[in-house]
Amino acid sequence: MPTTTENYSLGLQVEIGKIDKELKKLWQQSEGAMTRASLINLAVYSEAPNSLAENTQLISQITQNHACRAIVIGADPKAKENRVEAWISAHCHVGHAGSKQICSEQLSFLVEGPCTGLLPNIVFSHLDSDLPFYLWWQGTLHDPMDPQLWAWVDRFIYDSGDWEDFGAQMQLVEAAQDEARQRIVLCDLNWTRLDKIRLAIAQFFDHPASHHHFAEMESAQIDFAPGFRSTALLLAGWLAAQLDWRVEKTNGGDRLQFANSKGGKIDIELRERAGEPVGEIVLNSDGIEFLIRHAECGDLLEVSRGKPDEKRLPQLMPAQSNDPVQLMSQELLRGGPHRVYLRAANYLRHSS
Repeated sequence: MPTTTENYSLGLQVEIGKIDKELKKLWQQSEGAMTRASLINLAVYSEAPNSLAENTQLISQITQNHACRAIVIGADPKAKENRVEAWISAHCHVGHAGSKQICSEQLSFLVEGPCTGLLPNIVFSHLDSDLPFYLWWQGTLHDPMDPQLWAWVDRFIYDSGDWEDFGAQMQLVEAAQDEARQRIVLCDLNWTRLDKIRLAIAQFFDHPASHHHFAEMESAQIDFAPGFRSTALLLAGWLAAQLDWRVEKTNGGDRLQFANSKGGKIDIELRERAGEPVGEIVLNSDGIEFLIRHAECGDLLEVSRGKPDEKRLPQLMPAQSNDPVQLMSQELLRGGPHRVYLRAANYLRHSS
C-alpha cells in the first residue's frame, strides 16, 4: 500500500526495469480507496549525504497542496564504483471534498559513481506523460552541465544562497537557458525569500506624494543573518534595478555604492546580525527614514516611516517564512518568467 505522510521511508525497493510494473501493482492494491493525482513532474537532485530521506520528507509536505510525480535523486559523482538503486512510494492526503485519499507518486533513485552521467536518461524515462517538468537542483551546479537535460526542463528551481560564487554559477544557469533556447524559467528560492520584504518596501511609495523619495534616496542599511549575505545583495540589486541605479564600487565587502540617474551617490551598508535571513532594512531619503524589521513573534514585519528621532506606530505586515516547504510551495504557485529577478541578479553579479 502507498506510504502515508507520517512515514518518510523510501518505500518499496524495485529493479530499475520494473518500475512501471510495480507502480501499477501499487495502485491495484489500493482497491479504489485512493486517487492518483499529478499536475507536474517535480525532480529533486541533491548530492548531500542522506538527502533521499530528507527530501522525501519535504516532498511529503509539498504534495499536500501540489499533486505531482516526484522523482527524488540522491547522487554521489565522486564514488569510484557504479551503484544504482530505486524505490517507489506514494504520499497520500485526505482530499478537501471528503474522505478519499489523494496520492502523489514518488520515485527515488540512489546513483553513485560514473553512472551519474546517466541522470537525464533516468529522469526522462520516468516523466509522467506530457506534464510540465520542474527540476529542483539543490547545492552547487557543475561545469559542464549536460545539455541533454535542459531540452526537457520547463522551470529550473535553485537556491543561490547555497552558492559561493554567484557570477560563475549564473553563467552555468544561463548556459542551460541557451541550450534550451531561452525556454526555461529560472526560479531562485533566494529571491522568494525576499517576497514579503520587497512588498513592504514597495508599499512605502505607492502614493504619488511619496514618489519623489525615489530620486532623493541617500543611503540604506541591510541586516542579514550569517550565511545569507547573497540574500542581502539580491535585495540591494532589486533596489538598484528598479530605481535605475548604476554600480559605482564596493568597499571591503560590507559597503556598496550606487549612483542614480542624476549622478547622486547612494551608499548601502551590509551588516551581519543573528536572526532572520534579512532582519532589518533602513532606507534614508530627504530626512525621512523608512524602516522594516521582523517583529519579535517572527511571522510579522514591523513597517514604519518618519524622522529618525520621532516616535512612530509601526504597521504590521506578513513576514516571509524561510522554511523550504513554504518557499517551494510559493514557487510552485507562480507562472511566467521572473524578469525583475534577472535584472536584480545582474546587479548582484557586479556587487558580489
